[in-house]
Amino acid sequence: MKNFVNIDDVDDYKSLLKEVMDLKIKTLAHKEIGLNKTLGLIFFNSSLRTRLSTVKAAKMLGMETISMNFDSEGWKLEFEEKTIMSKNSAEHVKEAAKVISTYCDVIGIRAFAGLKNKIEDERETILNSFLKYGSVPIVNMESSCAHPLQSLADAATIEENKKHLRPKVVLSWAPHPKSLPHAVANSFVRMCKKNNYNLVITNPKGYDLDPKITQGVEILNDQEKAFKNADFVYAKNWSSYSNYGKVLTKSAKWMINKNKMKLTNNAKFMHCLPVRRNVVVEDNVLDSKNSLVIEQANNRTYAAMAVLKKILQNEG
Repeated sequence: MKNFVNIDDVDDYKSLLKEVMDLKIKTLAHKEIGLNKTLGLIFFNSSLRTRLSTVKAAKMLGMETISMNFDSEGWKLEFEEKTIMSKNSAEHVKEAAKVISTYCDVIGIRAFAGLKNKIEDERETILNSFLKYGSVPIVNMESSCAHPLQSLADAATIEENKKHLRPKVVLSWAPHPKSLPHAVANSFVRMCKKNNYNLVITNPKGYDLDPKITQGVEILNDQEKAFKNADFVYAKNWSSYSNYGKVLTKSAKWMINKNKMKLTNNAKFMHCLPVRRNVVVEDNVLDSKNSLVIEQANNRTYAAMAVLKKILQNEG
């Protein structure tokens, strides 16, 4: 595996998922593989779990890490080709990516969607610029349209907690006061397809995800109907895709609560975090014994370890 940009970069996803679970048991078995290697973590947006889990993962493989917040610490980068840089941008990504590649053996990039222009976001300009001009492997730590590290950790969490071979997994839209990207939901759908879970998506009208990603998946506008006999409920907000980036409703009727969870097959509750309590989900669900949110966050470390290990092995 040269890069980890999307789930489709992985030839054998089941093997990578098994690696995640094996590393959780034998955490320090490969602490020599990253010796004298450096992981550069480049953040264009905020992070808690992604930053800390990826740093920890690198260290447990013997790597050194360098972190930089480009929104507050770096020069403003230019990404357009053949542009006249006479305004606010001080450095072009052509030089920046090449320079960072001389300091680092692997580069992680985190750059969210702007949610103003669908075409621009789907172009994944920041991520693809580093892929184009960098000379070392790139790891997607959440981009405009994908968060494959999160979905890999989610897959491990489901595998650890499922009670039968093909669990029913419900991805439920939940309310939020702000406009949020589609990255987590997109990667979660792709992951469920890879693992052949019985996936159902439920969201209000106007909130269907990219149909190219959800093709073949049942989508219901009736949340309670979707929850019936579910084994896992994954709550996540996303803005409208068809009316791109817009918040069409903030209805509390879609908040996950105890009564809705009673419709399920004693389902486990999942969320990528951070989560707004009593907006997205009620306290009594989030704090219940069926909540897996801390397990998901913990599995982020082993997901990052598995990805970095595969990349380091590929690099020799």
